Amino acid sequence: MNINDKSNPTPYLPNPERYNTMEYNRCGNSGILLPKISLGLWHNFGFYDSFENARNILKKAFDLGITHLDLANNYGPPYGSAEENFGRILKKDFADHRDELFIASKAGFDMWPGPYGNNGSKKYLTASLDQSLQRMGLDYVDVFYHHRPDADTPLEETMHALDLMVKQGKALYIGLSRYSPQDTIKAQKILKDLGTPVLIHQSKYSMLERAEEKELFPTLLEQKIGSIVFSPLAQGLLTDKYLKGIPEGSRASKNNTYLQADAIPKTIDTIQKLNEIALNRGQKLSQMAIAWILTQPAVTTVLVGASSPGQLEENVLATQNTFFTKDEIVLIDNVLKA
Repeated sequence: MNINDKSNPTPYLPNPERYNTMEYNRCGNSGILLPKISLGLWHNFGFYDSFENARNILKKAFDLGITHLDLANNYGPPYGSAEENFGRILKKDFADHRDELFIASKAGFDMWPGPYGNNGSKKYLTASLDQSLQRMGLDYVDVFYHHRPDADTPLEETMHALDLMVKQGKALYIGLSRYSPQDTIKAQKILKDLGTPVLIHQSKYSMLERAEEKELFPTLLEQKIGSIVFSPLAQGLLTDKYLKGIPEGSRASKNNTYLQADAIPKTIDTIQKLNEIALNRGQKLSQMAIAWILTQPAVTTVLVGASSPGQLEENVLATQNTFFTKDEIVLIDNVLKA
């Protein structure tokens, strides 16, 4: 139990205007509409974080019209704690709004000891989803992803497991994450034949990491699969945090696994030039980076994290200015190619 958990007798009343402020995109060839900005619970929602801050972030998200919440079995730390905390918050604040939420979970990375706690076997995926549902107090998730490809398990086994979960009513839709264009096509063929086509694909994409534009995005458009992209701010590089070096207490200063300190000097010139363009547009660099992603035809929604309600609100403001002039596009491309 998180020691920062404090009871709040005041019931949460969502913003009645929440659906008038957020824009929604159709997800692939489906009836699902996803908000342009989705909230990821990868960081800041585990047992080592403030439970009340997590509650406030989720309330702010819903007030802003963010209906899509992205989790995974191993989010925390420790593993499973983000889902458990989310389940408690769901019960406290969103019990009457479950049908307004589109909740995702995933499995594919290391979760528990032994040969059945990782990768893509039917045993692992089935057990993981059962555990996730128990932690969150849910009967089903809206979308369940295979979190990463597994070369040692036949693709047919993994896809049959995902199809089974839909047929059992434990998930409404299926997603893939980090799959290559070739494996995405193969997986889609298997799942279509089973009657459960892929709804959405999750991949890493930002101004600084654009590999998906070459093959994956065209494949998703061709296959009519939605796209949700994570790390849109390149772990904080595409913000004003590192414009003058590495501040104390930042990710880069902590020998963070996902953002190494040596990445700052390699990109500082690019970041500073992009920041100038953003300021001329009347945006913060982070907002322009998100807005730029939303111009990509294949992208359905941008997955952002948040350490506070204010940070989330600031990122959502990116949706208010997603138009780029031809000159701005050329200027940005020249900076990114330099």
